[in-house]
This record gives sequence, structure tokens and C-alpha cells, in this order.
Amino acid sequence: MAHNPTVHVNHVDGADSLRAALDLGGGAAVNAGCRLIAFCTGIVVPPDVLAALPGPAYNFHPGPPTYPGSRAAGFALYEGATRFGATLHVMERRVDEGAIIDVDWFDLPADVKLRHDELEVMAYQRCIGLFQKYAAHLAADDAPLPHSAETWSGIKRTKADAAALREPPRDASEQEIRRRFRAFGG
Repeated sequence: MAHNPTVHVNHVDGADSLRAALDLGGGAAVNAGCRLIAFCTGIVVPPDVLAALPGPAYNFHPGPPTYPGSRAAGFALYEGATRFGATLHVMERRVDEGAIIDVDWFDLPADVKLRHDELEVMAYQRCIGLFQKYAAHLAADDAPLPHSAETWSGIKRTKADAAALREPPRDASEQEIRRRFRAFGG
């Protein structure tokens, strides 16, 4: 709002409240100045909502393009990643496949055993930084943001994939149990 005092921000917490905020129930066109911005959310925006928008919708993903989908921090820790980040991208019909606007990469500290919640906070902070970097444009300019050369490259994971790793097999070693707990909690 500091970049555009006339901007109206409407928080939504699901597909129904999103449709209501955009007034899609009555068949009216979405306001030409309307922009959808998703920030670190697990809500999947329905394709009809994306199609009704006058321009691109953007998502701040708390993970780098190498970790699309859910629980990016957990999978990065489980797989022993040495770099992580946050991604700003265009929202498309399929989750975490839209053109990438920017990525804020960072190296993971080698001498510290981060837990998933600690890495999630670090990624969230990077998402805030990306938001601050693009806030003026998002608030005051209807032109689409320019795309970067970055591309999605990792395996898209789901909440179910993460849940499956939370429960180690009965014959799991102590090391594997600790690895899973660090990455996904207990």
C-alpha cells in the first residue's frame, strides 16, 4: 500500500473465498486492475479462476525451482541439498510450472544441522525479500513482470509424499529415522 495508496488488498483463505473476492459467482468480468498474488500458501487456485483474471497471477514459493510442490524444505533436507531458495513465478493451471520471475538462492550452512521448520523460516524470509523487491511493480503497474532464465527442474512433490516419509519402515536404521525426523518432523 506504500507504493499505491489506492490499492485494495483482499485476503482469501480458499477457493470459495477467492471466487467471492473476485465476484466470479455473478458472471461479471474481473476488474481490469485486479491481480492475484499467492504468498507461501498450499491453496491450489482453480484453473477457471486463473483464466478469469485480466493478467498473470503470481506465487511466492518457499523453495527454489529444484524443489517444486509441497514441503520443499523437508525434501531438500532429506536429500542433503546444499543450496535452497525462494521462487517468484507465474501461476499456471498446474502447480509450480509457470514462468519464473526471480529466485533468491542461498547456501545452506555446512556446519549446522537445520530442521525443516528452520529452513522453512529461512525460505519465508527470502519470499518476503522477493515481495519487497517487486512490491512497487505489483501495486502500481499492470504490465506483466519480466521472466528470468531460471526453469523448474526438480521432482514435484505432494503433501502425501512428505507424509509417507514421516513414517519410517519398521526396519529403518536409527540414522534413517533421524534423517526423516529432521526433514519432516515426528
